[in-house]
Amino acid sequence: MHVKPDLFARDNAPQPTAAQLRDMLRVMLLIRHFEERVHALYQEGGLKGTAHSSVGQEAIAAGACAALEPKDFILSHHRGHGHCIAKGASVDRMMAELMGKADGYCGGYGGSMHIADFDLNILGANGIVGAAMGLGLGAGLAAQMGKTGQVGIAFFGDGAANEGIFHEAMNMASLLKLPLIFFCENNQYALSTRSADATAGGSIAARGAGYGIPSQVIDGNDAAAVYTAVMMAKDRARAGDGPTLLEAITFRWDDHNMRPSWPRYRTDEEEAKGKSSDPITNGTVALQKLKALTEAEYKVLVNEAKAAIDEAVAFGKASPEPDVSKLDQAVMSPLAPPPASLPAPGARLLSYGEAINEAMAQEMQRDPHVFMMGEDIAKMGGVFGVTRGLGEAFGSRVMDTPISEQAIAGAAVGAALSGYRPIVEIQIFDFVTLMMDMIVNQAAKLRFMLGGKVKVPVVFRGPQGGGVRLAAQHSQSLEAWFAHVPGLVVLAPSNPYDAKGLMAAAIRDDNPCIFLETKTLYLGKGAPVPEESYVIPIGVADIKRAGTDVTVIATLAMVDRALQAADELAKDGISVEVLDPRTLRPLDMDTIIASVKKTSRCLVVHEAWRTGGLGAEIAAEINERAFDWLDAPVTRLGGRDVPTPFNANLERAVVPSAKDIISAVRALMTGAR
Repeated sequence: MHVKPDLFARDNAPQPTAAQLRDMLRVMLLIRHFEERVHALYQEGGLKGTAHSSVGQEAIAAGACAALEPKDFILSHHRGHGHCIAKGASVDRMMAELMGKADGYCGGYGGSMHIADFDLNILGANGIVGAAMGLGLGAGLAAQMGKTGQVGIAFFGDGAANEGIFHEAMNMASLLKLPLIFFCENNQYALSTRSADATAGGSIAARGAGYGIPSQVIDGNDAAAVYTAVMMAKDRARAGDGPTLLEAITFRWDDHNMRPSWPRYRTDEEEAKGKSSDPITNGTVALQKLKALTEAEYKVLVNEAKAAIDEAVAFGKASPEPDVSKLDQAVMSPLAPPPASLPAPGARLLSYGEAINEAMAQEMQRDPHVFMMGEDIAKMGGVFGVTRGLGEAFGSRVMDTPISEQAIAGAAVGAALSGYRPIVEIQIFDFVTLMMDMIVNQAAKLRFMLGGKVKVPVVFRGPQGGGVRLAAQHSQSLEAWFAHVPGLVVLAPSNPYDAKGLMAAAIRDDNPCIFLETKTLYLGKGAPVPEESYVIPIGVADIKRAGTDVTVIATLAMVDRALQAADELAKDGISVEVLDPRTLRPLDMDTIIASVKKTSRCLVVHEAWRTGGLGAEIAAEINERAFDWLDAPVTRLGGRDVPTPFNANLERAVVPSAKDIISAVRALMTGAR
């Protein structure tokens, strides 16, 4: 697509009225006095932690948000106080949040970098560089799918333009023609590194042409210029013409953050030159030229801003401390109560992949907010065919994406924040390493950081584990990573019946869910699965075989091997209870402990590496809660601590087999170690 170089040079470019300029000046003064008071409080020791001043950049926030409608959304970054104030956020609640108080926007859980107000369509500031672009994809996608007419701005700094998410997000937004404005605040420094020393190609805006996105460099110290550029970009987006990239040149007056111990990295001359174009002075002069502001009127605006900040400080100081007893409630949305009963398996046979496919299809039929994203899932059905036929059945709700894991994950999380229920297929689960920021730093933490007020209903699913000769980078079992992270639900079905019911549960749940599918289970025989829709409760383990002598806790593909071992051991009179947790976070430790107390012996087996594996956590919990019932130490059996080899014999040798489980159980029964 050819980008016209004169796109922003039209004669009828919208200009702000005198009244709008006056309101922008009011907003800039409010931002300036907020930041100056916050800085003073830090120097006095009245505020702790960190905050990042936007002094010098007020024109960007005031001009950009003045061009938006109330329904339009913004996503900000760590230096986001100005954006929030300009979009209408309460300085009282903002100040209380910076003080870590209960009346703050996030109840004191988020602090300076994580302020949000979903009622104002402020979808959150963010401490991760560039995150607004990824989340903005999802919010823009939600607006496009819902036909809401919303347009959004993803604010980011010049440093973020060198992150991979910048390029992935620009490409995807352009392909989908999303109603999103990429707004780069080039304050000329990423912490202490000059933008000129870190940015190849002359300008950040110039990069837009490579993605077919029109762009413009604007004066970030002129609120009117910012307003005009955003108005034109907004009109393009609202008309369905897709994203725009704006680069506003400005200057950060203060250090990277408000801590007083930074070494000098700019000269006095450079700082003086940067501060010579003061956004507030520029705005005042513009109004005076229009004879729309007297000196007395200016003083009134200044005094009003100071009074508002005085009241905000008093409000923050008077706000109570957060209640520690409510801390855990903010981590996750409540889980659905278990159903009264589950349907019988019946006689119809489905494979593991077919059961997952049917669950996703039924949930998409049930809820129009469910949609799917992933690489090669619509036309091909995914590498393992799990989504086959869904593209034909649901059209644009099954989206083939570029190979852009960060953008896919960011879009999914942003859409989940905006009221949708995305399902992301990770083509091979090893590739989740490229999504870890969005999963761990965003999806898992957003509800908590924003004070327990939001839902993040997104499912990340895909094939993990070995057994199909894909070698070291396509065969890992990584569940322990996710089970370690508060805020995530981790599901691990071991058979088609459980896979269908747990997938339905994951899609309906209001938390981010990691849904693990083992490759070898795709290759298994069909099993009875009801045609009707049903939900298996999250956090409830299942006894796959009752026994009295030893409990074998097995996950995923190891469940079937444990059952094979139990059959063999029964011939020698050893009664094995096979327990499948099904949910790895939250773990159903009550069922596990009850089983161990009954049998007095326990083996935990999983395909993942033994060192640092989930078996260690389960063993520790059993030791703490059931030590007096144990006749032998809990034994762990896991994958050998090596990357998965390609050779078939070697691959089989590094993963526990039924024979290995039998040997481990015999050793438990005899006391051998």
